[in-house]
Amino acid sequence: MSRGSPAAAGRAAGPLTPAAFRRGFPMLERTVHLASCSLGARSDAVDEALERMQQAITAHGAPWGRFEQEVEEARERFAALIGAGPDQIAILPNASVGAYQVVSTLSLERRPDIVTTVEEFPSIAHVWLAQRPRGARVLFTGDRSTGRIRTSDYTAALSEGTALLSVPMSTYQFAERPPVSEIVQAGRSAGATTFVDAYQAVGAMSVDVTEIGCDYLVAGTMKYLAGLPGLAFLYARSGLTGDQEPQLTGWFGRVEPMAFDPLRLDFPAVARRFETGTPAVPAVYAANAALGLFRDVDMADVRRHITALTDRTARTLVAQGERVRRAERPELQGAHVGLYDADPRALAGWLAGRGIAVSPRGPVVRLSFHYYNSTDDVEALCQAMREFRALTGPALSVPLPKVRPAA
Repeated sequence: MSRGSPAAAGRAAGPLTPAAFRRGFPMLERTVHLASCSLGARSDAVDEALERMQQAITAHGAPWGRFEQEVEEARERFAALIGAGPDQIAILPNASVGAYQVVSTLSLERRPDIVTTVEEFPSIAHVWLAQRPRGARVLFTGDRSTGRIRTSDYTAALSEGTALLSVPMSTYQFAERPPVSEIVQAGRSAGATTFVDAYQAVGAMSVDVTEIGCDYLVAGTMKYLAGLPGLAFLYARSGLTGDQEPQLTGWFGRVEPMAFDPLRLDFPAVARRFETGTPAVPAVYAANAALGLFRDVDMADVRRHITALTDRTARTLVAQGERVRRAERPELQGAHVGLYDADPRALAGWLAGRGIAVSPRGPVVRLSFHYYNSTDDVEALCQAMREFRALTGPALSVPLPKVRPAA
């Protein structure tokens, strides 16, 4: 049995423990990886999958049948992870394409408003802003000075002119978990199409599209799903139709892709209608391997483990004199906490030199945790911060940037 298959060893004994899950990531023997909010740790399972892909190419030249099988397996595994069916999942190169595909089906004539939040990931927000030439009015709710997302922020902006409501399941900078189901329900009650960005959530907590009730949900493989960049999944609720067909397409978005008919443009009545050209094959192989690691993991256990680590980290750092950004209540905290510093990039570089990977964003260094992280990782980070402050002096109070919400 390979080192990258801890799940295979634990299937008869129940859900995997954090220690068993961690064994699938031997890089963690030499690295404290607290950057899963940016890029997940590398597993043996992913390395072995990429090797299988190379062997298939070497042996068969162009094993397209095998590549197609990998695509369908990835579709099925992601669907199972979020409580969806395979026909409800489209495979795309990134979340931005998923956002564009959704908004491109809306005419924006009778309903021109797109309601989102100032805490939206910029790449998604930019897709919404790019619809202005089509007549869109993008309404940003919330306040960057607090970073909080509340249902009332959205309900105040919703109207019969709202075409699309967009909300992150966990924010990219401060890991705030808004009341997504409530916000989605408010949007649907107003007649709006609802879009959820779950990129910072899938793999780190339970995600169930039935419970959320959204029309669309997007996520990708490179963060907490521990895959590679180049692959995203778009969930589309069954029976959902827009004002028009998706405006970006390709041969994978046809009813019968293998027909190779350049004269016929048809769209299947399932989520594949949003697909475009050939997926990034290495990312598909990696996604299958990474998703396989979660088959014997209880996501409730993952959430509890991560919550304990984020809480321990925040409490210890605050006791050391650090300024830490976290949610008002533990249940509202995502999988990372923010550590303020006058120069987050410089701090991240200093920590990297000591084998600790973190991710700076804006005024904070993001410290993200996964099921493969341990209390030893927390202690290593906190000890490193004590050494850093001994060199640089006490932590500085760095205020949140004041950003006026765009109209």
